[in-house]
Amino acid sequence: MSQSKRVALIGGGLVGLSTAYAISNRWPTVQIELFEKESHVSAHQSGRNSGVIHSGIYYTPGSLKATLCRTGRAKLVEFCKTEGITYDTCGKLIVASTKEELPRLQHIYDRGQQNEVRCDLISSSEIAGFEPHVVGLKAIHVPDAGIVDFVGVANRLKSILEAKGHAIHLNSPVDSLADLPSGSTLTTCGETHSFDLIISCGGLHADRLARMSGAKTDFQIVPFRGVYYQLTPSAQEYCRNLIYPVPDPAYPFLGVHFTRMVDGRIEVGPNAVLASAREGYSFKSWNWNDLSEAVRFKGFRRLAANHWRQGVTELHRTLSRNAYVKALQTLVPEIRAKDLEPCRSGIRAQALREDGSMVDDFVVLEQPHIVHVCNAPSPAATACLAIGESITERISGRMF
Repeated sequence: MSQSKRVALIGGGLVGLSTAYAISNRWPTVQIELFEKESHVSAHQSGRNSGVIHSGIYYTPGSLKATLCRTGRAKLVEFCKTEGITYDTCGKLIVASTKEELPRLQHIYDRGQQNEVRCDLISSSEIAGFEPHVVGLKAIHVPDAGIVDFVGVANRLKSILEAKGHAIHLNSPVDSLADLPSGSTLTTCGETHSFDLIISCGGLHADRLARMSGAKTDFQIVPFRGVYYQLTPSAQEYCRNLIYPVPDPAYPFLGVHFTRMVDGRIEVGPNAVLASAREGYSFKSWNWNDLSEAVRFKGFRRLAANHWRQGVTELHRTLSRNAYVKALQTLVPEIRAKDLEPCRSGIRAQALREDGSMVDDFVVLEQPHIVHVCNAPSPAATACLAIGESITERISGRMF
């Protein structure tokens, strides 16, 4: 293969970095350049998620999420072992608190069996052996779930790529993108660069980048903001590892949950409300173009009309710490508002269709010389190394 082959990655999150890493491993002579608009990698979803290594238990059997999460989890753990990145496969509980949740819990367990995820149904009395402060009717114990330093993973991938001689361009937003008969181009900081192939992993802006290059999309990215709290030091005894409720099957969100972080803190959350900007991490972060684009989108209006009660509940939790605590008390009744401290927030880039349905799986669109990863919310961080290898497989027959 000619050393003149040049590939660009757009986006310095875990998916973009992992894809560059996979290409560099498979074709060492390819010249790779990665363009990230922020001053550091993992600035958004990759560095603002819950830090959980997911097992793949929730996802539709045979879907990309299910298959890539399961294989990606193993690859991520091995990468962390090899590279000395902090992680812990501490296990998690998914807890049914009411009789109405028991059939949904059984459905998740059945999916876990179909997805070949190690998991066990445990009784109310057995829950205390894992989490003494949790009260529930029944739970699923998932031993292969865990926690990890995702920012550390991203920074290590960046270092490996740079050590191999590949270029990481920070502070380099992509202003234009074109798929041409003989290749592809992107423009950043007033300069146009030509490549044999461009792979766009734009996260919160993935749909815009796709449309910029002329790709046809039947969805739009709508940003949902999730607020986290952390437990005060005196309240950290309430959680040993990971505690999750039974999620509502109508939503791709997993509900407010307890997460032990790799630094020892216990975070709780997130909830999910429409964000006031694609990168709006607080109520003060407004972008009228982003907000009006979301509200004008037919798919969001239909989603809001169909699920306005849940939306009001999520907004109430955002505005009221007591409401937030009430949701947590379904899992840990002892917890009180005084046990929570303000922490941080994150944004989930969720693709919505015009009919108001949420795109449930990863989405990859292909043009002759540009590949777009257009919907990669959770568990994309867990699955990142497997996603990178999957993209590499997609391009192998066409480009190399």
